[in-house]
Amino acid sequence: MSSIDVPDWAWPLLGVLLLVFITIDLIAHRGDGVDSRRSAIIWSLIWIGAALAFNVFVWIRFGSIAGEQFLAAYMLEKSLSVDNLFLFIVIFTQLRIPRTEQRRVLTFGILGALITRLVFIMLGAAAIQRWHGITYIFGALLLFTAIKLLRTPDESDEPPKSLIWLERHLPWTRELHGHKFITRINGRLVATPLLMALIAIEATDVVFAIDSIPAAFAVSEDTFILYSSNVFAVLGLRALYIVLANALHGLKYLRFGLSAVLAFAGMKMLVASWVKLPPLVSVLVIASCIGIAIVASVIGARREAAAAEAIDPQNGR
Repeated sequence: MSSIDVPDWAWPLLGVLLLVFITIDLIAHRGDGVDSRRSAIIWSLIWIGAALAFNVFVWIRFGSIAGEQFLAAYMLEKSLSVDNLFLFIVIFTQLRIPRTEQRRVLTFGILGALITRLVFIMLGAAAIQRWHGITYIFGALLLFTAIKLLRTPDESDEPPKSLIWLERHLPWTRELHGHKFITRINGRLVATPLLMALIAIEATDVVFAIDSIPAAFAVSEDTFILYSSNVFAVLGLRALYIVLANALHGLKYLRFGLSAVLAFAGMKMLVASWVKLPPLVSVLVIASCIGIAIVASVIGARREAAAAEAIDPQNGR
């Protein structure tokens, strides 16, 4: 991959932008209200617009290769994060977290994810720089994950293992205590469902990062490009969750698209020593895999609805 000359001021700039965006998000979503789907769509578009604006800046300042790599890494992270939203729904359902509190948990979860991404990317970059052969391990891991994802049931309401472990080992109460993450019962400090959900989401995100970060290294090995693209993808995750929460189970073929993306990233890393693919190719492949999966899901859902109506016309009214 082409080397990108990122000046020292780029990281402070990214840090300032990150603080500004987090502050704007916290101010805009303060209070106990529930975000409407319309509001979530608007904020999703705002975050996507911010990412594309930063992409233009990267393209102009660091060159077309850097711009293509940023776009590919952003699309990759955004696409794979959708799979993570399924687990968010399961966690909130299992712990009976009301929608008024889900936003608060996701806010802290996103802040934790930003730190997790930075640590994983820096460690991954250091490992690759020290021993480039680790890219083959990353590639094999991605192929294994792609195959594993194909074998996952279409819909699973089983709670993640992290949540099951927490319920067994961490003192907690099933009752909510306002906005508290920790409360005291009979003189004993215990976790509330909000803290259980937050820890489970953070643990899930760590597992998710083990898959998504190696995949990101398939399109770029520059830490600035990787982290900045991850930042913009993660910032819009909460709004994306609200937009897709009711539609996720209808995207029955999405996992095939995600599996194809992971398999492509894995193969790209395995053959990188012999075959060099431009970042723009990665962008097109990722967009095609996810786009085809979504279109197939929508068509499949409409056919199932039509078949159900043909069998029971009363049900279609």
